[in-house]
Amino acid sequence: MKALTTRIGKVYRKLRISQKLFLAFSLTIAVPAVLIAFLFIRTQETQLYRDAMASGSSHVARLDEQLRSRLTAMENASSTALTQKAFVDFIHTDMRSDGLRLVRFRQQQYEQMHNIIQSHELVSELSFYVDNPDVHEIWPEIYHYRRFAPQDYGQTLREAGGGAYRLFAYRDGDQTLAYYRLVRLQGQERRPTIMEVRAPHRDIFAELLSTDNGGDFFTVVLDAHEPERAVYHPGHPFASAAGLALGDILAAVQAQLDPLRQEQPLQVQVGDQTYYALYRYVAPLDAYIADIASRQTLMEGPRSWYTLTAAAALGLMLLILLLLSWASRRIFRRLDHVLISMRQVRKGNLDATIDTGLGTRGAGDEIDEVAVSYNSMLGELKQLMTQVVDKQLVAKNAQLHSLHSQINSHFLYNALESIRMQAEVQRQPAIAEALVALGAQLRYSMQWRSDTVALSEELANIRSYIQFISFMDGREIVLTADLPPEVLRYPIPKMSLQPIVENAVRHAAPPGAGVHIRITVQIEDEELLVEIRDDGVGIEPSLLRELQATLVDDSDAPIDTSTNGLGLANVHQRLQLNYGKRCGLWIDSVQGDYTCVTLRLPWHHANLGGW
Repeated sequence: MKALTTRIGKVYRKLRISQKLFLAFSLTIAVPAVLIAFLFIRTQETQLYRDAMASGSSHVARLDEQLRSRLTAMENASSTALTQKAFVDFIHTDMRSDGLRLVRFRQQQYEQMHNIIQSHELVSELSFYVDNPDVHEIWPEIYHYRRFAPQDYGQTLREAGGGAYRLFAYRDGDQTLAYYRLVRLQGQERRPTIMEVRAPHRDIFAELLSTDNGGDFFTVVLDAHEPERAVYHPGHPFASAAGLALGDILAAVQAQLDPLRQEQPLQVQVGDQTYYALYRYVAPLDAYIADIASRQTLMEGPRSWYTLTAAAALGLMLLILLLLSWASRRIFRRLDHVLISMRQVRKGNLDATIDTGLGTRGAGDEIDEVAVSYNSMLGELKQLMTQVVDKQLVAKNAQLHSLHSQINSHFLYNALESIRMQAEVQRQPAIAEALVALGAQLRYSMQWRSDTVALSEELANIRSYIQFISFMDGREIVLTADLPPEVLRYPIPKMSLQPIVENAVRHAAPPGAGVHIRITVQIEDEELLVEIRDDGVGIEPSLLRELQATLVDDSDAPIDTSTNGLGLANVHQRLQLNYGKRCGLWIDSVQGDYTCVTLRLPWHHANLGGW
């Protein structure tokens, strides 16, 4: 009897939790009653959904019509402004040559143009950008073309038929909608004249920016290509409730927008929330007007029916209360161990593993699987945290190495420049060139705008270093690096080649002799190989074996910088931390003949150079 009980206990434990609950519920719950209640609630939800979609579609269509009429008003304002031919002709002439002509222009043509702008309620500003060196920029309606951005936008206007809209104007940020129009095409050597008509978002989207508009729907204008560029009322209840998740909601909606299917509502899932969206494509703006609502908000009505259904189901649930209590105690007793462990982990104890009581090959239900996976996750988490800390330490060490020399950097640059000028005056070109090389070295090592640089920038810094060292030591140090253009644009970690070249200069050449350093690249199996070879004295076999052993060491211990800067082992670990174990350095040398250091980098990598 005891053996049978033990066997039944093992079989029960191997059952899924859903099977255990189904077994308990199916003994007492009347399936038809639950099914009828579910169908009734679904019917109510479906009807509410249809009504909400019909109301939202009508609202979006009305907003679309209003917005298009206002865009037409902006176009009409631009057409009216272009009827002032005398104004347009004058701004293409020499506005500086005759002050009297300028005064008359101000009193007549300019005043007429200003009245046209004032007569259109939507238009806040109207400006002309003229490629005329004699244009007089004393009024906000007239600018030289160099103030227009982007400079090549005239080609875009030609392709768009002479006129185009920008949901966010170039000059006024994200608060203004602008309409651009070609006014006059100049010769091949000059830019065209462009007219810009701007209208504030608060006027163009007055109804859209209202908090009480659209019922349960949140109205937004989305750029067709960039979901983060959107116009909406930040105080709308929907935006307040969404909080930081609003950007994810807009991105999910924008990803499914399709001008050919704008009559059909969208349904998107963001986290554990479902959202519906109705939209219209506004071709002139290349944007969408969308009404968005959460399913939870739309379905607030049937909640009373859920309450009634829950009350009816409560009577049935009482019948199985004893059975569920017994089953839940056995099931959730082990879940308590999981929760206790999670609380300890939140306090920082990553050694709070769960004792499952299973052997190495023991099997259990989902809770046991969660516990085993949880223990494995804790182990991986500790390893990942160690790697992240090492990665950050290496990056910070590299930056701190540069920051040590940044104290009063402008003073150093100015001092070097003053000494260089004195050398030029005293006809000492060698000293002047050496100072220029030293200044380039200091500027490169002190400025860390980014953790990566183009290969050409690193190579330029190395050339400055070679030039300065040649001057200081009086040795002939030759650097050869004839690389293809596509490789020169390749991003690499900053200061990854410099330590290798420094080692070649310091250790490769015999005392008083020169050295030839050659940098070459090749691509093998989607990997970029950068070879730095010198024809110096080479490395002693014992030291070479020690260096190679250091580079193949798989330990995760952090590597400190050497007294001379970033060592080879440091560069090697920086590469492996960011690109994986396949990347890094390899050293090959024959004593008395050569030394060759090879950098292995990924040719295509999503985070190339990032660290």
